[in-house]
Amino acid sequence: MGAASPVIRNISDTARWVAIYRAMETERPDSHFHDPYARMLAGERGEEIFRRMPGARLSAWPLVVRTCVFDELILRSVEREGADTVLNLAAGLDTRPYRLPLPAELRWIEVDLPEILAYKDEKLASERPRCLRESVMMDLADVAARRRLFERVAASSRKAVIVTEGFLAYLKEADVASLAGDLNHPSFRWWIIDLASPLLLRRMQKIYGKTLAQGDARMQFAPAEGTEFFRKLGWAEVEFRSVWEEARRLRREMPCAWLWRLVARLSPASRREAFRRMGATVLLARLPGKQA
Repeated sequence: MGAASPVIRNISDTARWVAIYRAMETERPDSHFHDPYARMLAGERGEEIFRRMPGARLSAWPLVVRTCVFDELILRSVEREGADTVLNLAAGLDTRPYRLPLPAELRWIEVDLPEILAYKDEKLASERPRCLRESVMMDLADVAARRRLFERVAASSRKAVIVTEGFLAYLKEADVASLAGDLNHPSFRWWIIDLASPLLLRRMQKIYGKTLAQGDARMQFAPAEGTEFFRKLGWAEVEFRSVWEEARRLRREMPCAWLWRLVARLSPASRREAFRRMGATVLLARLPGKQA
């Protein structure tokens, strides 16, 4: 009998894996969001990845929480702050242009590798997005190509919000720094990211590391200085939404969360704060005077 095929063949497979969690949340009677396309987009491949991924079922809660908080921050940037463009980098199988209550005139630009975006475009060909969606098939590692794209989008936007859900963790620090610099355009006002601490990264590597490495999808980015990493590159923390706190608010906590809360209460303040900042969704704002 031959060796089993890799669980993760390439970075695009992680989008199929994450789509399963959105489908699982959608199918709950008390769901926080409704993504009617998630299971279809995940497909049999996504189901297989979920079955074979180590600790897959126990990993649902942080990804559901992340989706909820990204939804909230995106809608707020559009509804309250007047964002006219959403630039979603490494969009994967995200379907927010189809499922969120967005204004028809909003520009939503999705960027990702041709393989995953072509697949999504084909699957959703008969569906109508709620806003002006543009699909850009591009390898974001192509610095010259992405700079041309950013310049084009910046020139035709007043207030743009950048979205990088589940993307930065797979990059090296130097690559994140390069991306942050390229995003420094006056009309790019906000950037929504998810961020892990070095401790959380080590834990994720222990669970998923070997499996993700099969598809050259290694988790790497977790700066020791946290969001200060971005300040020196022109982006300041505006809002820090701890995954632990948000999970409790949304009633999507991990098993035995009460025990972790007890340990945290008995710990020094510095350790409690370190625990709170282990993982989060963060809203960054471009610092005045910074320009590409």
